[in-house]
Amino acid sequence: MGGLNSILFVPGSRADRFAKAAESGADLICIDLEDAVAPDDKDAARDAAIGSLDTLDPAGVAIRINGLKTAAGLRDLLALRDAGTKPRLVFIPMVESAAEPEIASAVLGAGAPGLVPLIETVRGLRAGDDIASAPGVAAMMFGGGDFSAELGTDLAWEPLLAARSAFVMSAAAARIPAIDVPFIALDDDIGLEAEVRRARALGFVAKAAIHPKQVETINTVMRPTEEELAEARAALDAYAAAGGKVIRHNGKMLEAPVVKRFEAMLGMDGPGMKGTDHA
Repeated sequence: MGGLNSILFVPGSRADRFAKAAESGADLICIDLEDAVAPDDKDAARDAAIGSLDTLDPAGVAIRINGLKTAAGLRDLLALRDAGTKPRLVFIPMVESAAEPEIASAVLGAGAPGLVPLIETVRGLRAGDDIASAPGVAAMMFGGGDFSAELGTDLAWEPLLAARSAFVMSAAAARIPAIDVPFIALDDDIGLEAEVRRARALGFVAKAAIHPKQVETINTVMRPTEEELAEARAALDAYAAAGGKVIRHNGKMLEAPVVKRFEAMLGMDGPGMKGTDHA
């Protein structure tokens, strides 16, 4: 995903936190114009978010707009279309059909940021394959908060495992990165680490954060260790030396699917952030 493993959300109504968030060590900050902003503050937050693109590095900034079925979301989209500087990514909440990213891509036009639909409902999950493969979609994010509310369950790992699994498969089919929902227990460092490990094992390549102190754990767990990278390089060297044939390496069978995983780990192949080049 272009080296993006941690995404720190910051309220669009707190412009005083933007620069501090950018210094948190997160791979990307996402200025939130949706849930984190009261209705009366939407216009001011939009102006602040777009204005920040002239003071922060836009390559390290994403903006979550309001839903495209709302007036605020349409205003967000038009404001981004007219902005002189664009964020790296635009997160779109409550996406339930491929038509929504298609509309966003058409409105933003040439040089549009990559789009990241949030799958937050059962209906959205069932349309996940189509949404993931829509024009301009660079990644997808699992929105577990609204999803768990719709199901009537806790925002916990076990009740959402089936949904997460289906979500990851939709992202994988479209060869785009899957981003996991934030861990909301701010004082449970052990729980955070455990959930990030589970998410990575399931196929997520990034996890959102809602507090700067979560960033280091997410980065540490999501990024390959030096030992894992060394193992990948050694395996690829051995596979190449064998002429691309199936071989036994370190007591394990080394064949094409395993090689692809090692290549992805080294950034040579695999799902990557698409549609993020802009002026």
